[in-house]
Amino acid sequence: MRVYGQDETMIAGVDRTASVRWVLPSLALCMLLPSLGISIGNVALPTLAEAFAATFQQIQWVVLAYLLAVTTSIVGVGRLGDITGRRRLLITGILLFTAASALCGVAGELWLLIAARAAQGLGAAVMMALTMAFVGESVPKAKAGRAMGLLGTMSAAGTALGPSLGGVLIATFGWPAIFFINVPLGALAVVLAWRCLPADVRPATSHDTSFDLKGTLLLALTLGAYALAMTTGRGSFGLVNVALLVAAAFGAGLFAWTQANTASPLIRLTRLRDPALRAGLVMSALVSTVIMTTLVVGPFYLARGLGLDTALVGFVMAVGPVVAALTGVPAGRIVDRFGAQRVTVGGLAGMALGCAALCAAPATPGIAGYAIPLVVVTAGYALFQTANNTAVMTDAAPDQRGVISGLLNLSRNLGLITGASLMGAVFALASHAGDVTSSNVDSVAVGMRITFAVAAALIVVALAVAQAGARRTARQGQW
Repeated sequence: MRVYGQDETMIAGVDRTASVRWVLPSLALCMLLPSLGISIGNVALPTLAEAFAATFQQIQWVVLAYLLAVTTSIVGVGRLGDITGRRRLLITGILLFTAASALCGVAGELWLLIAARAAQGLGAAVMMALTMAFVGESVPKAKAGRAMGLLGTMSAAGTALGPSLGGVLIATFGWPAIFFINVPLGALAVVLAWRCLPADVRPATSHDTSFDLKGTLLLALTLGAYALAMTTGRGSFGLVNVALLVAAAFGAGLFAWTQANTASPLIRLTRLRDPALRAGLVMSALVSTVIMTTLVVGPFYLARGLGLDTALVGFVMAVGPVVAALTGVPAGRIVDRFGAQRVTVGGLAGMALGCAALCAAPATPGIAGYAIPLVVVTAGYALFQTANNTAVMTDAAPDQRGVISGLLNLSRNLGLITGASLMGAVFALASHAGDVTSSNVDSVAVGMRITFAVAAALIVVALAVAQAGARRTARQGQW
């Protein structure tokens, strides 16, 4: 069997793996599990609050522990995979995710459930960081877009499947079932990864093989402080939030200084001078901030603005993930045919159009008036995500694919966290109410339009970044 890397040369040591057609199913399952882990956990929060007699502030840590673990560790585990071998570490991550899922299911105390969710998040970070890194060494460059599209489809499918599957499992077997379902899926993922993925081969050109533990811990603490600042208080900023933001800013400066003065840093800051990489990371954060707007504003607008019941709100909200799941693979084919740069701009333009339609909508556009622009926004997001991931990962050096994948996932996570806080605050402020749940219909409609106007502006900024990055890359190519 031939498994190709970035330059489509054969990688040593992969003869004992299965046919290349099983590589993508293996990677797809590794992408499905982390997204399913977060979405299926959200739907269980009311049930878990009742089961453990916990308050909302306590039970939200079931979600936050997972999110924080992923956000703070994803760059470090990506770098560790570059050094120690990606398949070995990926299998370890899957095993950790699977064992932690089983521990979640048998947890009899809330603290144990939260700790197990943190461990599950660490395993998810390994899978998320290394899955995209494997595309560069197991798929021909000409077909990288299709592979990225499939991974995007599986991520969206996990997000869409989580609420419905979780509801069925809880109603039929009880809340432990939402965690036990990961055990057989994790076991299958381990088998596929062991038999189908390329064996670990250290690149011949790599001399940077030490792991920057100090930098990893400092980055984790910095990201943890930022994530907590954005999530503590449910969007209401106080002294604690300000203190955490100051700590995060100080930590970021200290991290940059340590990376510049370390022989083998976690992140070589000189790599961020690459205009294509820098633009890709910035655009990913901006676009993720916008896509979170649909998840933050949508439920309140549909319930308060349109007066829909909970079931119908859930149905309309599922349109986004379903569209993303259906668009992923076609988006990959489009990227392979027309190139990542063109599709990136096209996806961003689609998102801008959808956001503009939502901010220009009348006070009561009805379900179709919200759902149709949402389809446009989500389809544009799927195009952008596939194109951007393809552009960043196919240009990554073989010994840096893990850490670059980690940075790409980190930018997305930071965008989601920022969007949940920032766009939620914009919506609350624009609705002229401290509590959106008590706002009248007109106020909610105004808040929705203003929030999506801000979202459209962020996409315009992303388009400017895309164009500037393309011009800088072209100039460097001429030099």
